[in-house]
Amino acid sequence: MAAIRMTTNILLNSVSKSAFRAISKERAALAFLRTSPYTASRNISNGGFRCAASSEYGGARKKASARLSQVQQLLVEAEERASCADNEPPPAKISLEHVTMNFARSGGPGGQNVNKVNTKVDMRFNVKKATWLSERIREKIMQLEKNRINKDGEIVISSTKTRTQQGNIEDALSKLQAIIDAAAYVPPAPTEAQKKKIAQLSAKSEQKRLQNKKVLSQKKSLRQSKGSWD
Repeated sequence: MAAIRMTTNILLNSVSKSAFRAISKERAALAFLRTSPYTASRNISNGGFRCAASSEYGGARKKASARLSQVQQLLVEAEERASCADNEPPPAKISLEHVTMNFARSGGPGGQNVNKVNTKVDMRFNVKKATWLSERIREKIMQLEKNRINKDGEIVISSTKTRTQQGNIEDALSKLQAIIDAAAYVPPAPTEAQKKKIAQLSAKSEQKRLQNKKVLSQKKSLRQSKGSWD
């Protein structure tokens, strides 16, 4: 009887190690997907992997397969966005005509100059009224800068970088231009190699799911057999 129990424990340990190796490969695949620029905007997590409970592990495997399908859909959407962006004219450069400004005295070190000249710049850019930008870019700015946009739809940029008013105006404009450029950027469409890699990961995931389903079934049978021996 002791020999039978020892053999059963060895088999159980072997099955558990096989399942754990499969989980490690799945995590590596998902890590690749999370680093892709086409899926970075979406939260794709590992889920909880544990070998102790077959029901939890099975649920994690199903979620992993669903996530890979989701990634494939995201790649299709990325192609569509890239196609639309190709037909969109590049945004014009922001200028003083597109903003309003207020000036004040700068604080901090700088000698008597900061106490006499209004060098600080508070620049306001109304995103909602910036019809010279495409609707897509305006919506993207509203999304990316939602914590900085006031109730009137304005972004306020302050600059005290230089000791001159003109220098701070140029600095504030460059900051606004960086915001516009970030909103206008669209990642290029995925290459054929990247799409092939995703397809391979999806196929391997389905194969591993079926393999581990069989492994867990064997594990359950061994547990039932162990209970009957007791």
